[in-house]
Amino acid sequence: MPEATTVVNKKYYQPFIQAGVACVFSSRHLENMSLFYGDTKNSLDNRNNFLRGLGIDYRHLVCARQVHGSRIKYVKEEDLGRGSLASADSIPDSDAFITDKKNLPLAIFTADCLSVFLYDPKVKAIGLIHAGWRSTKDAITEKTIQAMRKTFGTHPQDLYAGFGPSIRSCCYEVGSEFSNLFTHGLIRRENSYYLDLTGINREQLLNSGVKDEFIFDPGICTSCRNEDFFSFRNEGASCGRIMSVAILS
Repeated sequence: MPEATTVVNKKYYQPFIQAGVACVFSSRHLENMSLFYGDTKNSLDNRNNFLRGLGIDYRHLVCARQVHGSRIKYVKEEDLGRGSLASADSIPDSDAFITDKKNLPLAIFTADCLSVFLYDPKVKAIGLIHAGWRSTKDAITEKTIQAMRKTFGTHPQDLYAGFGPSIRSCCYEVGSEFSNLFTHGLIRRENSYYLDLTGINREQLLNSGVKDEFIFDPGICTSCRNEDFFSFRNEGASCGRIMSVAILS
């Protein structure tokens, strides 16, 4: 596989891997993973090519119809394979998954938005979040940790958290109206505003009680590295999507 799916994943998510949790993301070199956006004719083959080397059956993927909201779905055995072969079968209107069930591969699709991986090694539970600016404004990362606390008895100080590739504050220029939406995480350079999507989600993790040394960030900007990752900002809505996958084994 390309560097983005081997070296980077192994380097930054070693605590997840050592604990028996797959925590991986693809790159554009593995082509489009979405069944809804971009050129989808080879997406099933692309998923298979990406996951088979990890011992994951692409037909078992659990996918959401992501709507940039803050709804969190507790994934159970009966959800196995939802959205794996057809977009219409995805779990509706959800942007975060949590589960304590083994062998259920959770999937999130992004092209500039941030994926956030969560793992509780004490109670053996995971979370996977799709955090665009709207979901981030709605504190989806904090809400997912709260859901894990309520559902599994998770203590946030035990959590490992990892970020996938996303557009970073170097490139994420936004309008001045964002100053009314975010109290922090906006950087002003000359007469422009830039949103620190990763930084805001890091702050949500820390405010929830996650330890800073348990937060892992590969530091990849999808806009700067558009040759390696799809970027909505650079390519438009019809671009493909990378896939982030987490599975408890």
